[in-house]
Amino acid sequence: MKSELTELPLDQVRTLLAVVDEGTFDAAAAALHVTPSAVSQRVKALEQRTGRVLLLRTKPVRPTESGEVVVRFARQLARLERDARAELGMSGAGEPTRVSIAVNADSLATWLLPALTRVRHEPRLCFELRREDETRTASLLREGLVMAAVTSSPEPVTGCSVRALGRMRYVLVANPDFAREHLGGPLRDCLATAPTVAFDRSDDLQDAFVRRLRHDRRGASAERHYMPTSEGFAESVAAGLGWGLVPEVQAEPLLRAGRLVHLAPERSVDVPLYWQQWKLDSPALAAVSEAVVAAAAEALRGA
Repeated sequence: MKSELTELPLDQVRTLLAVVDEGTFDAAAAALHVTPSAVSQRVKALEQRTGRVLLLRTKPVRPTESGEVVVRFARQLARLERDARAELGMSGAGEPTRVSIAVNADSLATWLLPALTRVRHEPRLCFELRREDETRTASLLREGLVMAAVTSSPEPVTGCSVRALGRMRYVLVANPDFAREHLGGPLRDCLATAPTVAFDRSDDLQDAFVRRLRHDRRGASAERHYMPTSEGFAESVAAGLGWGLVPEVQAEPLLRAGRLVHLAPERSVDVPLYWQQWKLDSPALAAVSEAVVAAAAEALRGA
């Protein structure tokens, strides 16, 4: 299919992208200033040309696996067109270049934002960040929703390059009073019953730690608090709501202040992180990549 993409009519490709972004054929028609019938005809023509169903006619519309390939192509094409216009001086007055990035919450809260401040801003850049667990950020790349991602996957998404960033270390900690009340016995038993803190219902870090410690399938206690921000997670553990695995860089000041104590200094957890991005000759994307890799080298272990 990829070999056929350069032969696809651009109006059909852009129409498919509009349908996916807007969610319905009618909304795409309004955005493109054409009739819904014209939108439907273009999508059908594109599906006939590729020999594949590209859209699931749900509400909102969703791309199929083949549709995701075309959507990613459409976004990359739009990116190249904007870069070319900027280099030719054809951009709208004061129009910035937008770079979309998927990133996990802990990287966003610790080292990524300082990295973005290093990016040269000529041409001017605007960042669109999408927060997602590091195990799922690659899927946003695969769907063409972002241009780059901080991810735990070393396997490059089709059409993307990958670079190792380093390892984010998590340390097992708790509030001192909480530790005395709930964690007085063997950790392998106490961690399975004591209240814990999780980022959200997809956060498996605490459960996986307990399973490794116990060498069985039992995870952390069902008595848990969900705190869907990185800062809120660390503060919840420091406040004594439960034990948790906190990024080392966030835990260090709380440990020095006596608000947290190490539960098992020798049992930290390292999560490898990678930078994946579209294979595009884009000056904006190249500048962002350079800054992110440099910042990660300073902030992460083993970079």
